[in-house]
Amino acid sequence: MKKILFAVLSFVILSANAQTADEVIQKYTKAMGGLSAFNAVKTMRMSGTVTIQGMDLPITVQIINGKAVRTDVDAMGQSVIKSYKDGKGWKVDPFSGAATATDMTNEELIDSKGQTMIANQLMDYKARGHKVELQGQADVEGIKCYKIKLTNKDDGKVTTYFISAADNTLIKSIITRDIQGQEMEVENFASNIKEFGGIKFPMTRTQKIQGQVFQEIKMTSLELNITIDEKVFDKQ
Repeated sequence: MKKILFAVLSFVILSANAQTADEVIQKYTKAMGGLSAFNAVKTMRMSGTVTIQGMDLPITVQIINGKAVRTDVDAMGQSVIKSYKDGKGWKVDPFSGAATATDMTNEELIDSKGQTMIANQLMDYKARGHKVELQGQADVEGIKCYKIKLTNKDDGKVTTYFISAADNTLIKSIITRDIQGQEMEVENFASNIKEFGGIKFPMTRTQKIQGQVFQEIKMTSLELNITIDEKVFDKQ
């Protein structure tokens, strides 16, 4: 009788603690301000610094929600630009041989398309056609997290998200990227969450490769629903 009672109690406890991927995503979305609030934003501009190899470089990101995104980095007097609008994209990167405006690769276009969305792709994965799978729990630097696998419908690439079980915020994501011709697993840590107009954003993003910090982006300002001239996204 005791064994049966223990088994029943264990089942009740496990059922109470069980979560589905959708439940975790809904709690995360709500904690950040709600999908409708993110979708209501028309434009966004962020600025700050990106630290690479000990250098702090000014960075500006401009977004027209769901339509266009442009990133500008001032690197030692040289401009590094990535710009995308309505399915077309271009870049200027003198450090990788693109001294003048060069068309993005198909992989870069898919990546940039995702960056036009102000809401994280987890929040409205169904609308974008992605697939998700809850892969249990994992510990991230002492924080118990739900682990969610997202498969992108456009290129089949997988992003793994780690959502805090305590406060439903995004702690880390993992994706495989091409770094200087090599496929490498990149860990993205999100921190310093701040609220703007009722929605929250991580103002610091730290990227690690094989446990070592590759780059860190610290945003110091964020503006919503400002006027952005669409011409800035056109190929120069």
